[in-house]
Amino acid sequence: MATIRTSHAGSLPRTPELIEANKVKQAQNTARLAGESVSQEQEQEFDELLAASVTDLVKRQKNLGISLPNDGEYGHAMAADFDYGAWWHYSFARTGGLELDDVDKWDAPAVRSEPGKTVLTSFGDRRDRNLFPNVYSDADAGTDTGQQPQFPKATGPISYIGQDQVNRDISNLKTGLAAAGYDERAGYINALSPGSASRIANEYYSSDEEFIWAWADVLREEYLAITEAGLTVQIDDPSLAENFDQINPEPSFDDYRSFIQVRIDALNHALRGIDPAQVRVHTCWGSWHGPHVTDLPFVEIVDQVLSINAAGITFEAANVRHEHEWRIWEEKKLPEGKYIIPGIVSHSTNVVEHPELVAERISRFAGLVGPENVVASTDCGLGGRVHPDIAVAKLQSLTEGAEIASKRF
Repeated sequence: MATIRTSHAGSLPRTPELIEANKVKQAQNTARLAGESVSQEQEQEFDELLAASVTDLVKRQKNLGISLPNDGEYGHAMAADFDYGAWWHYSFARTGGLELDDVDKWDAPAVRSEPGKTVLTSFGDRRDRNLFPNVYSDADAGTDTGQQPQFPKATGPISYIGQDQVNRDISNLKTGLAAAGYDERAGYINALSPGSASRIANEYYSSDEEFIWAWADVLREEYLAITEAGLTVQIDDPSLAENFDQINPEPSFDDYRSFIQVRIDALNHALRGIDPAQVRVHTCWGSWHGPHVTDLPFVEIVDQVLSINAAGITFEAANVRHEHEWRIWEEKKLPEGKYIIPGIVSHSTNVVEHPELVAERISRFAGLVGPENVVASTDCGLGGRVHPDIAVAKLQSLTEGAEIASKRF
């Protein structure tokens, strides 16, 4: 019997104690950007709580039957029950050359693209938001993206200053893996992509392209730290697909592919020399619970995503805007050395997928690319998106469904 492996996209719900501690941590990060200092005693208390929380979380993943676990992104500060940005915001405290921006990303002026000249508009000017203004302006519609910190801007040459933090994350995960009885090589840590990181304001570099390549050099240090420690790095790059909605008016597919190619080139540069077997890349269409009718068809960029120097490719395949795209793999041959990590349960609904449905979804992919090349996962992070109890139930259904599907192969 083939055993189909299971994992998830990264973020898992934080405990109430960790969320409270992260509120303090987030204030500390803002203070650092403003040039203030933080006491060593506060740092030690937080580090001790974080280490214990990660060890407990890894054990819980083991009990649920997750094959490829991580630290739940607990090292990426989340200060609210519902927070859609911790996967990105954590980088602010790990990067030098940044200052607090006085322009709110949501209130920034709209920017218009032209054929052959593709640029990102403001967050508030996303095309999906323009199509459904009544939905996105309704506080009770469920489309809110949670608490957001004050964003920074680059005012000088950026540099990586997160050595202590990433080493802490590595140590915490390794301790948790050992305590839970996992092989150390099963563990992964999430890290931001250059393309996604570069969406903050730039007041120093001469062009967006120069800024993206600067981020590649900065984030490479994090990728190296994780992989040299024997772990897998998951590159979180939702911008590859999500940026399509943040370009107004809608660009041609050719223009959009050109727009993201520089981001892929920069990412591959950052990954140079790293064994692709230790890399997985996550692409998605954003985690917010909105209509998503302006989402880019995955087929338009799947070849570019497959060109990334990563063995594992994770993408949304469970929510109702993208489940049908499993058929891509009827015609698309999976390159040698690659495997797919499709979303089998979704972060975008509170309904818990039945194990039999999970098994059916897994079987579609396994039948096309082989069960050994499939890792059943979640569409996106569950932490900060659904209630902790629902997240547990979804992961339980995922592993039960994977067991059913494994018996079929």
